[in-house]
Amino acid sequence: MGTAKLKRLQAAGWKSGSADEFLGLSDEETMLVDLKLSLVDAVRQSRQKRGLSQIDLAQRMGSSQSRVAKLETGDPSVSLDLIVRAFFATGGTRQELQRAVGAKVKVAA
Repeated sequence: MGTAKLKRLQAAGWKSGSADEFLGLSDEETMLVDLKLSLVDAVRQSRQKRGLSQIDLAQRMGSSQSRVAKLETGDPSVSLDLIVRAFFATGGTRQELQRAVGAKVKVAA
């Protein structure tokens, strides 16, 4: 959102902030959400890079296409374990996973 638009909204009485502030997330919860979203992005990118469809990935995992779709949209019902298993089922390597996570997740000081 542009600075001018933000100022107009605030002048009209609207408040602005981050999703973390709105949801009242702790630093740890924020880092967990960021980690999960980074992993989800890594799965999608790895699947697409290797030319796999959601159905192909689901078959490799012994799951369903709808479950892969939920995974790729960051559905809260999908566990971190399943996301990591999906990443490796795409043919992703540990090094690729480390790069994907390390590049996006910031460690709190």
